[in-house]
Amino acid sequence: MKFLGKKATAMPLMAIAATLALGAPQAGAQGLFDMLFGGGIRHEPQGEFPPPPPKHRPKAPAAGGGGGVKISSPSYYTYKADKLVRVDFSTLSAAPQAAAPQDAAFVPSATGAAFHDAIASLSDYELYAEPDIAKALIAYYSANPDFIWVTGTSLNNRAQDAVRVLGEAASYGLTPADYTVDVPAATSSSDDATKLRELVRFEMALSARVLRYAHDAQSGRVEPNRMTGYYDFPAKPIDMVGVLKTLAHTQEVRTYLESRHPQNAEYQALRVELEALQASAENEIVVDPKLLLKPGQTSPELPKLLSLISRNLDDEMGGTYGELLSRLATSEVYVPELVPLIKAVQVKEGMKGDGVIGPRTVALLAGTSKADRLLKVQVALEELRWLPSDLGSPRVFINQPAFTASYIDNGQEQLKTRAVVGRVTNQTAFFYDQIKQVDFHPYWGVPQSIIVNEMLPRLRSDPGYLDRAGYEVTDSRGKRIPSSAVNWGAYGANIPYNVRQQPSEANALGELKILFPNKHAIYMHDTPQKSFFKQDMRALSHGCVRLQDPRGMAAAVLGTSVDYIAEKLKHGHSTENVTRTIPVYVAYFTAWPDMSGKVEYFNDVYDRDSRLKQALDATEAVRSPSS
Repeated sequence: MKFLGKKATAMPLMAIAATLALGAPQAGAQGLFDMLFGGGIRHEPQGEFPPPPPKHRPKAPAAGGGGGVKISSPSYYTYKADKLVRVDFSTLSAAPQAAAPQDAAFVPSATGAAFHDAIASLSDYELYAEPDIAKALIAYYSANPDFIWVTGTSLNNRAQDAVRVLGEAASYGLTPADYTVDVPAATSSSDDATKLRELVRFEMALSARVLRYAHDAQSGRVEPNRMTGYYDFPAKPIDMVGVLKTLAHTQEVRTYLESRHPQNAEYQALRVELEALQASAENEIVVDPKLLLKPGQTSPELPKLLSLISRNLDDEMGGTYGELLSRLATSEVYVPELVPLIKAVQVKEGMKGDGVIGPRTVALLAGTSKADRLLKVQVALEELRWLPSDLGSPRVFINQPAFTASYIDNGQEQLKTRAVVGRVTNQTAFFYDQIKQVDFHPYWGVPQSIIVNEMLPRLRSDPGYLDRAGYEVTDSRGKRIPSSAVNWGAYGANIPYNVRQQPSEANALGELKILFPNKHAIYMHDTPQKSFFKQDMRALSHGCVRLQDPRGMAAAVLGTSVDYIAEKLKHGHSTENVTRTIPVYVAYFTAWPDMSGKVEYFNDVYDRDSRLKQALDATEAVRSPSS
């Protein structure tokens, strides 16, 4: 469970809602720390931590103690794409014709001599590419001095297929202009030397853009870890020279290039959605997505919502509310008579029926704009390229904007449970890992960030608090010492003690946790705060993922029954290893298909889509002047 204390620059409405949901501060031991992490309280805790300042002045930190030091959260960065470099063809041009090819498997074709003659004309050719692609071009053609895309004096079938695939990049949410190649006309020149010059330049340009396409399809257009410390993805290296070798020896160019894309059902469903959106008209009825309307208030947006409700009435709702809608269809005043209708619509859509018309209600009734949905789908396609092509089965998939966690096996969603994820100020990272262990009645090892940022201010004035609240303090050698014996005022960001909470009803992790060890200290766990699962906006934790049905998830990953889990919980603290390979995706998708392929849309709670859009724009800006 990770504390991320640095606020985002702009806090969206959801973050404000999360703050309000936690309530106002309370005094004494029933602060936010007690509410979130226990502290001996056995009821549903309330309030905020840190508590209000005590009536007496706390002890001042010792000199050099760093009283105001905090452990900050990861940050977001202004994305800078790698600059393109001019391909240096001088080494190819300087090679003597009689030189033996470097690749022992290379078999020269009838055009080999023509290729050698043509490369001399590349000396003044300005072709720009990514550094690794530029390097791969020289490496490949040095070892294999022959055309891939040209046969005789014309483009071959490979070239035609490749150009077609590159031209269809938009169907994958890519930008076709990134892969544009000038195709020489069949009758562009009667001069053999000029024709050969055009062909060899086309050869190099197409190889460069094919390599860019292969890279983008497999790994994405941006490097996610350079966007923010919240993203953590292993590199997906691509053998650029190997790609060209494969393409030189196959006639199945389309099949090969398309195979570079993720090969999972979710990617295909998002492509289908993208195609449908590109062909669709804009929303007929557009409602202000930021509308907030309470009973008794007035808004010109209300008749639009009522019209949308009327359009989608089923027989049951129509029988109950049809006459009301007909009579008040043009009302701009949210009169009391309409409140039961709005509540019924909210409940039907799985929301809390509070009768307040806010952004979530508007999104469910009016949907998001076409432009917004297009961006969400394009972002989702890019993000899927950061993940393994085969997502694995079984797997656990956590989608943070949806506030859900699912266990998927054999193409079926065996379990789906509500989840709580990190607040805007304590964001959950985006990464994937492998589930290793289930801990029953776990200890909670308090992260240093929480010790420093949340516990330490209190401990300076009340050093014995941890002793009373059920926490253990140990030194660097693992020796347990009383919290009251530590001079907490002497420390700042570097505290040489470990703190853990003992198993109890008040333990912050509840009755079990599911571990997939990672540098973010994030895992799935139970919680004593069951009321959070009733809320629609559930970005409320310190970063870990709280589950509404932790027993069901534990049973799923262990391949056993809920009854078995219940029995294990009767016997106190224990652990059990997960013996199967089960990847877990702690993911962030604002557009994601359900198991039937229908794409659902979610609010961008952390404002990450716009940051990815900035990174994509930066990448396109670097690529646009390339030839």
